[in-house]
Amino acid sequence: MINVLNPNKSDWKSLVKRPYFNNKSIVKTVSEVFKNVKKNGDASIKKYTFKFDKIKNDVIKVEKKIIFESESRISKDLKNAIDLAFKNIYKFHSSQVITKKKIQIQDGIHCWQEKRPINNVGFYIPGGTAPLFSTVLMLGIPSLIAKCSNRILCSPPNKNLEISPEILYACKVCGIKDVFMVGGAQAIAAMTFGTESIPKVDKIFGPGNQYVTEAKQYSMNFGISIDMPAGPSELLILADNSANPKYVAADLLSQAEHGIDSQVVLVSNSKNLIDQVSKELNIQKNSLSRLKIINKSLENSKSIFFKSIDDAIEFINEYAPEHYIINVENEEYCISNLSSAGSVFIGNYTPESAGDYASGTNHTLPTNGYAKQYSGVNTDSFFKTITFQKISKRGLNSISSAIQTMALSEGLDAHKQAVSIRTNDDEN
Repeated sequence: MINVLNPNKSDWKSLVKRPYFNNKSIVKTVSEVFKNVKKNGDASIKKYTFKFDKIKNDVIKVEKKIIFESESRISKDLKNAIDLAFKNIYKFHSSQVITKKKIQIQDGIHCWQEKRPINNVGFYIPGGTAPLFSTVLMLGIPSLIAKCSNRILCSPPNKNLEISPEILYACKVCGIKDVFMVGGAQAIAAMTFGTESIPKVDKIFGPGNQYVTEAKQYSMNFGISIDMPAGPSELLILADNSANPKYVAADLLSQAEHGIDSQVVLVSNSKNLIDQVSKELNIQKNSLSRLKIINKSLENSKSIFFKSIDDAIEFINEYAPEHYIINVENEEYCISNLSSAGSVFIGNYTPESAGDYASGTNHTLPTNGYAKQYSGVNTDSFFKTITFQKISKRGLNSISSAIQTMALSEGLDAHKQAVSIRTNDDEN
């Protein structure tokens, strides 16, 4: 990790940057994939699966029987763990559903909102070095609660032309029946346009590498909505001398193992803690199976010392981390001064891993600073909010003068007439 001591604000812009890859080549590749998938459908999907993944895949859709039988292909312990996670995630996300509340604005004027599910949604689940079956729960459960009519899932197949049974079991418990063996930008393009096998959707959810993130953003040019730009994983920890260095190091490593383009950041007002965490990183990482990935990720990562906790908090809000662990004595002060983060983990016994799997919160979160303007996935992500109003004649009369004055001021006399024709009508 790169060590930075009490940086000036003029240096913050460079410090909040995430690992960067040649974006121009990514945009060009994604554009080409979209063009060909739109034109050639399934044929292009198979071509790109072979080109990018070196897999010849003639069958795109997973048979429902294979999804149903997935339970028998995972251990009892894992099944129980997934079932527990399902229960907790369902409980937290079902609490987010807001019932209709009608407001009387004034006598004769009633306004309210009602939510309707987005009917056609698509999920992207990365395969890569660690198939993220937990993400199926994070997307499948709130969409189940929202009662979205049509839910499809795309995930890249492995070398045996299979999707992992863990992913398929998560699909089973979430009631997702249409699963397709396709990954990368071609999966996003397929859900954008629809192909012979894969239906078109209205909104796409899920994390991925920089190609998938770019493809999701590119899909918006064709009328598709997305959850958020969700790229490589990241974690920032704010810790002081009250933090346990072993725990801090373990949390940093838990995110560093996601991929070589992941980034972890330690922010502290204690040089001693930073030194202890550095020693712990070197001790703990050598026992982990993904050491090469971790070492590469740590090259992109930083330990930053701030003399002032207020400067540290200001920097963190500028960084806008996907995952943010607060491990300080005065945690309430840090919470109240937080403005931008995807998901927050508080105290020595709240590892980020808990939110990744089973505490109940969602782990599909904005990365790369997008937490400044995006929220993580929640039940509301699967709804549209529609506003309603009902006005009586008495209610219209009470605001007619204001409406007509404003309409004339904007030069829209037909708007004025739509009101005056009612208020001047003696028949009603």
